Amino acid sequence: MTDEDLIGQIQARTFSGLVSATDQTSGLTADRWPTPSACSIAAVGFALTAWTVGVSRGWMPRSAAAALTLRTLTTLTSAPQGDAATGVSGTRGWYYHFLNMQTGLRAGTCELSTIDTALLLAGALTAARAFDADDPVEAQIRSQVKGMLAAVDWRFMLRPSGRFALGWSPEAGVIPYEWVGYNEAMLLYVLALGAGGDAVPDNAWAAWSDGYRRSWREAPSPHLAFGPMFGHQYSHLWIDFRGIQDEFMRGKGLDYFENSRRAVLAQQAYAQANPGRWNAYADDLWGLTACDGPGEFRQMRGLGLKRFRAYSARGVNDFDDGTLAPTAAAASIPFAPDQTIAVLRRMIEDYGDAIYDRHGFRDAFNPSVSRAPPDHGEVMPMTGWVSRDMLGIDQGPIVSMIENHRTGLIWSLMRDEPIVRRGLLRAGFTGGWLDAAGREDGLSAPAL
Repeated sequence: MTDEDLIGQIQARTFSGLVSATDQTSGLTADRWPTPSACSIAAVGFALTAWTVGVSRGWMPRSAAAALTLRTLTTLTSAPQGDAATGVSGTRGWYYHFLNMQTGLRAGTCELSTIDTALLLAGALTAARAFDADDPVEAQIRSQVKGMLAAVDWRFMLRPSGRFALGWSPEAGVIPYEWVGYNEAMLLYVLALGAGGDAVPDNAWAAWSDGYRRSWREAPSPHLAFGPMFGHQYSHLWIDFRGIQDEFMRGKGLDYFENSRRAVLAQQAYAQANPGRWNAYADDLWGLTACDGPGEFRQMRGLGLKRFRAYSARGVNDFDDGTLAPTAAAASIPFAPDQTIAVLRRMIEDYGDAIYDRHGFRDAFNPSVSRAPPDHGEVMPMTGWVSRDMLGIDQGPIVSMIENHRTGLIWSLMRDEPIVRRGLLRAGFTGGWLDAAGREDGLSAPAL
C-alpha cells in the first residue's frame, strides 16, 4: 500500500474500534475494550471528536453521528452533580475521571480530574462547531455544550499559585499537586483562559509555563521535553500550533508544533541508541508513551534484573521496559509523517495480526517479554507480550491526528472557536492564523 492507503486503513479500522467501545444508548465510551470497563471521560472527548471525522469520511451518517453525540451529552448533562461521594457525575461542572457506562455516575472512588474534564470539553466544543446545521438535534448539541462550559466553576480548581490542581475527591479534598511545566495540560489552560472570564487570572499561563526550565533539553535538538509522547499530542489534536508562539517560544525561535516534531526525532534517536538493549528497537520501530504493559514484576534480562509495569507512562529518559505503543507514532503523524508512517508500516509487517486487526492496533506490545502474568494480555510466539485491549485515550488521538494530517479538519474547526482564540490570546500567543481576521485567511473548516 501507499503511505496514504496505509494511514487511511489504520484510521478507518481505529474508528471502528471506537464505535465498538461506545455504548450506543448512553453514548459513553469505555476506558478500555473489549475487557469490560468504566467510561473514561477523556475517551469520550476523543470519541466526540472522532465522530466528526467519521462524518467527513463517510463512515457514519451525519444524522447518526449527531444523534449519538446528543445521547452522550444528554447522559452527561442530565446526571446529577454535587459534593456527595456517590450518585453524582462530578461537581461544579467538573467530571469524575471514570463514570458508569450506563448511568454516567461516578465509578468507584476515582478523582474528579481537571485535565480529563478539559479533554471532554474539547471534544464537546468540536461537536458544537461541526454540527452547525439548522436542525433540532444539532441545535440541542450546541445548546448542551454551551451549558456544559457555563457550568464549570474554574475558581474551584485554581490554587493560590494561579495554577490548576490535578483534581479533587470528596474523601480527600483537593489533590496537593498542580499542573505546572510542559505537559498535556496546555489544553486545560487555553480552555480555562478562553472560557473562564475573570475567574481565571491573566497570569495563569505564566504560572503554568514557569516550570518549563526543568523540561528544556539541548539534545538531540533543543526542545521542551516530556518523555511520553501523549504530552506532545493531546493539546495539538484540537489546537493548530503551527506558526503561533507564546513568549517562551518567541524567545526560542520555535513553535509548539516544531517542538513536537523534535520530540518525535528524540524518540527515534533514543530507540536507535537503545540504552536498555530491548528487543526490536530501531529507528523505524519505537513507541514510548502511557500505555498498557505486561504487568508488575521483575525478570532477569542479560546480567540484570529488569522491572516491568502494567499500565504506566513510558518515555525517553523516563521509565522504559521495552513496551511499545502504536499510538506514540500514529498520533504523531502530523509532526513527522515520514518517520512515523515508517514505524507503523514496520509494526504491521513484522507483527501483523498479532497486534493489528479490523479494529486497529492493540494498545501495546513488548517483544522482550516471553512470559507475563496471565491477567495482563497474552504472550504470543515470535511477538512477545501483547495487550488484549484497545484504550480509548490512545485510539481516539489516532483517528483525529491522522485526519489533521490529511485535511486539517479538527484544526480548522477549532481555529474558529472563540474560546480557543480568546484563550490563546490571553496566554500571549501571536502570529500565523491567530493574527488573521475571521475566515478571510481561507482557513474555514472543510464541510462535513
